[in-house]
Amino acid sequence: MLQDIEPYLACPHCAQALTRHERSLRCPAGHSFDLAKQGYVSLLAGDAHTGTGDTVEMVSARADFLTAGHYRPIADALAEAATALLGAPPSAGAAGPETTETTGSPQDPDGPDGLVVDLGAGTGHYLAHVLDALPGRVGAALDISKFALRRAAKAHPRIGAVVCDAWRPLPLRDASAELMLNVFAPRNGPEIRRVLRPGGTLLLVSPTANHLRELVDALGLLSVDEEKQRRIDEKLGPYLTPVDQRSVEFTLRLSAQDVRTVVGMGPSAWHTDADRLAAALAAMPEPVAVSASVTVAAYRRPR
Repeated sequence: MLQDIEPYLACPHCAQALTRHERSLRCPAGHSFDLAKQGYVSLLAGDAHTGTGDTVEMVSARADFLTAGHYRPIADALAEAATALLGAPPSAGAAGPETTETTGSPQDPDGPDGLVVDLGAGTGHYLAHVLDALPGRVGAALDISKFALRRAAKAHPRIGAVVCDAWRPLPLRDASAELMLNVFAPRNGPEIRRVLRPGGTLLLVSPTANHLRELVDALGLLSVDEEKQRRIDEKLGPYLTPVDQRSVEFTLRLSAQDVRTVVGMGPSAWHTDADRLAAALAAMPEPVAVSASVTVAAYRRPR
């Protein structure tokens, strides 16, 4: 719930702490942000633009595809890595995912437990999976799409959802996160470093050139640069230290509707002609075997 992460939040205008006043969050300088009835809060600066955020249709497609379990191996890899990093629950007797009870950090943001942040969280699917593996931790779902965060706010009882721009200063206190997730999302190296605690870790999932390659070839979708991982390492290098990297590869067997969904949930949705897609799908076998290939990399903020 949003109240669980409020102690970690910072005003996007002046970076001061935010406190709740009935149905809004306010800072000492008088900046105020209304709480949406759907359970999230927008901490966008007044001149921010949300045109790059996922649309209602994209969010619906992503929710359908992820709920069907197609990317479960990716979620499992993240949960496994998170558990290895953070270990056992921070406090004995901490509540499991079915309850909103939390320990440590929500009352003491400078305490030992630390926040789990998903930058570019979308529907909150991956963050919810990680929190299931980390009883007692609370998570902040950050995204620029309010449509996505309406779902993220309900994805797990220990998620607080915040609308913000990944390319601007994040509305979180310095050194407030023990762990950050970034799955197919924008990466703001300076802000990731600022928000991570010394010794904290970023788990980053990025597609390889083989990801969905059968659909890229057959449907003319956007392709992934062969040098993508190298470029990511270079951009994050001034701020974080790479500590681990693993490949997650598996085969999807997709119906024609599944293919429409996976196209509609990603960046290709902005560039794909509907008539061309329909014609190409009609010529494809069903189900179609499609390669899923991603890199799960870990980066640490030096102490």
